[in-house]
Amino acid sequence: MINLLIADNHPITRKGLEVLFSASPNIKIVGSVDNGDAILEFVKKNPIDIVLTEADLPKLNGLTVLRYLKNDHPDVKTIIFSGQPEEVYAINAIKAGASGYLNKSVNVITINEAILKVADGGIHLSNELTQQLAFGSRVNKGGTFYKKLSTREAEVLKLLTIGRKNKEISQELNINEKTVSTYKARLMRKLKVNNLVDLVSQAKLSQEVS
Repeated sequence: MINLLIADNHPITRKGLEVLFSASPNIKIVGSVDNGDAILEFVKKNPIDIVLTEADLPKLNGLTVLRYLKNDHPDVKTIIFSGQPEEVYAINAIKAGASGYLNKSVNVITINEAILKVADGGIHLSNELTQQLAFGSRVNKGGTFYKKLSTREAEVLKLLTIGRKNKEISQELNINEKTVSTYKARLMRKLKVNNLVDLVSQAKLSQEVS
């Protein structure tokens, strides 16, 4: 039996997944939480095989949680289950330690297959993205831009786009504020902008064209 933890800040999503897997013969939902801190606390106290988590979580975002889990609980596997475009975030999620990426538009069969595949030691990405990686193709400018970012740059940019301040980012990522400023400067150079408003706007535009 696969012990699964669900993490999502939307109660309906959590409840829906609980109902979907309630009769599963090989997947058992052992808990559901609504923020990144709660994932880490739950994993410390309970045997978990896989965490199915949204990327945009309160307190600690999904990419940051991945880093903690990779370091402190390497046996726990993680699948990002997000509404964000796969071409934009999946590669950075895998680099950060995820074993799979699912868009919230997929059906129940795909979710089930991804969980079983990851539990068996595999990595789950959509067939489309797998082919793009295999053949080196680029489907859009937004996806290409995000693939050029380091995992840490992607983390900082995600937090900036949801309104986090430098101090909040430094606390969440456990880095100092000067380092946050350095990452912001790098991101501005890569997006060819010279202020935070334009940086956030360009980042969101890159997501929308994906």
